Amino acid sequence: MRSPSIGRRTLPAYPVLLLVAALAAGCAAPTGRADRWQEPGPIATAAQPADPASPAPPTVSPLSQARTDVKRVFPVRAGDVAYHPTHSGYPGTDLFADCGEPVVAVTDGVVLEVSRVDRFDKRGPLGPDNGGLSVSLLGDDGVRYYGSHLSAITAGVDAGVRVRAGQQLGKLGRTGNANNVCHLHFGLSPKCTGADDWWIRRGVVWPAPYLDSWRKGGNRSPVAEVTAWQRKHGCPAAPGRSTHSG
Repeated sequence: MRSPSIGRRTLPAYPVLLLVAALAAGCAAPTGRADRWQEPGPIATAAQPADPASPAPPTVSPLSQARTDVKRVFPVRAGDVAYHPTHSGYPGTDLFADCGEPVVAVTDGVVLEVSRVDRFDKRGPLGPDNGGLSVSLLGDDGVRYYGSHLSAITAGVDAGVRVRAGQQLGKLGRTGNANNVCHLHFGLSPKCTGADDWWIRRGVVWPAPYLDSWRKGGNRSPVAEVTAWQRKHGCPAAPGRSTHSG
């Protein structure tokens, strides 16, 4: 809250004799004091720790200033890749190929999150750690591209690092809740801030039509569909316990 304007506040009416006596005693103004009173700026306060029982809801990062001239490539660099147009439980696509095949950045952008440790435990909460080793990328087009179940993350691929379309991010694997089958879980979503929004990051629009284009050397853009979803849904709160991979 902003403090009232001290510069306009009425000073108390001190007795004239006391004021004259103070001046006579040689009370000088501090060195460097301005001729006019300067209103103090806002008071900085320490951030309060978040209450883990009631985390702040995530907020939308708009796509309004995104580039439209970006190049996109297929996320798995392999000759034999299979995928289905649908996915169980929520929009996403699983791309099946041999273990160890290169997983690459779909487009130019900045790495958002990297998980180098497989924390998935069937006895624990299902959802947040289902992806195992994973990378999410905020493309220059404003779309978040997410890939998980990797067997390894490429050295130097860390949060905040800029990558180029086709640059290797890791290797295809079966970490997390991949059911012992090597594949890449691939998701498209807007970037939400303020929480680990795994339930959005795993995918909110169907990727298959875009994968079909990129696989043939096309450049179909998911921006319009992701933006429409964002305008309609914002950043919804986490769902209940999830049993699906991602």
